[in-house]
Amino acid sequence: MLQIKPILAALKRHKAGTVLIALQIALTLAIVCNALFIIRQRTEHLSRPTGMTETNLLTVANRWVGADDKATPSLGKTDLETLRRMPGVVDATMSNSYPLRGGGWSTSVNITPEAKKEMAHTTLYFSDDHALRTMGLKLVAGRNFQPSEIDWVDAKEFQTTPVVIVSKPLADKLFPKGDALGKPIYHSGHTEPSTIVGIVERLQVPWTGNWAGTFAENSILIPRLLTGNFGSYLVRTQPGQLERLTKAVPALLFKTNRMRVIPEERGVRTFAQVRDEAYKSDRGMAILMGVVCAVLLAITAAGIVGLTSFWVGQRRKQIGVRRALGATKHDILSYFLTENLLIGAGGVVVGAGLAIGMNLWLVSHFEMERLSLLYVAVGVIALLALGQGAVLAPAMKASRVPPVEATRSV
Repeated sequence: MLQIKPILAALKRHKAGTVLIALQIALTLAIVCNALFIIRQRTEHLSRPTGMTETNLLTVANRWVGADDKATPSLGKTDLETLRRMPGVVDATMSNSYPLRGGGWSTSVNITPEAKKEMAHTTLYFSDDHALRTMGLKLVAGRNFQPSEIDWVDAKEFQTTPVVIVSKPLADKLFPKGDALGKPIYHSGHTEPSTIVGIVERLQVPWTGNWAGTFAENSILIPRLLTGNFGSYLVRTQPGQLERLTKAVPALLFKTNRMRVIPEERGVRTFAQVRDEAYKSDRGMAILMGVVCAVLLAITAAGIVGLTSFWVGQRRKQIGVRRALGATKHDILSYFLTENLLIGAGGVVVGAGLAIGMNLWLVSHFEMERLSLLYVAVGVIALLALGQGAVLAPAMKASRVPPVEATRSV
């Protein structure tokens, strides 16, 4: 049976190398655990559903030139009627914003007017009765807006509306019993109630940052369109028509009225492009963290291989003596594997503490989530397995040292 004491005695004689490898393992574990946790968060962001049917959806950012607030309702109505009549268009709507756009209205919402603290935070989408069909939202309860409920309003004068449609996560937050339909809510600090007449299954907010993570699916649809010189058109196309209409829609809008600006960049985008741009930083961060993990693991493995190979070279005569005294190849192999396991165990114990401490610092400074201990546990197992794999080649080389080495002199 392999004795631990001789191994510990040998490690004490090589304190510098032992400590360096243990620290390298500890730092690698701490960084890799947090990096993988960040990658998981970013990939969850990338796959988060908006609640819309994202295929065959086109977005157009429109800005009027020289038009006052009184003129924009007429101009907007003309644009929408023109878009809806286009061949290949299923429906079209106008809104102040949409999921993943990156800008919009956020506000508080309560179920009583006298509440001092908000029950939930939400976003407001100003829309019309064509929004559900255009966006591809699933109505799970209640009804859509009626044409008679739609009106135009100045953003500075907006107060509230008699009816609203809300997302199911927001409805469940406000009314946990599931009886939100027909109930009044109070948003934006106003004392006039808005009755919930419809509930959609899901509708994401316009922002993707961590600050919006606590209310990412809390949305309210308002039956109002905003006056002003800016608005976003959403166009639902028939299958196979998206590419053609990406060019045809802005051309037709300019033909309808040239007194407008549609930006060259981000002006006309398919929703697939909107999603790609919204999560560009998340995707880049995930790739960067993945590269960092791969590099650190490779460096750690190389360090273990290098140190063990150095020790094997130093101990060839000692290994030869052991072989001459009856030690088998398996005994020599087990010796170096056990030695490396002890170093790795010390490293992962320190590394686990560093991983948790690093995450607590990130939580306090960058609004990150707490690191799951599962990541630490998996990281510990992975680093120990990596260490054993890395030491295997030099350990096998050591096991092949012949007994005759005991008689040789340098």
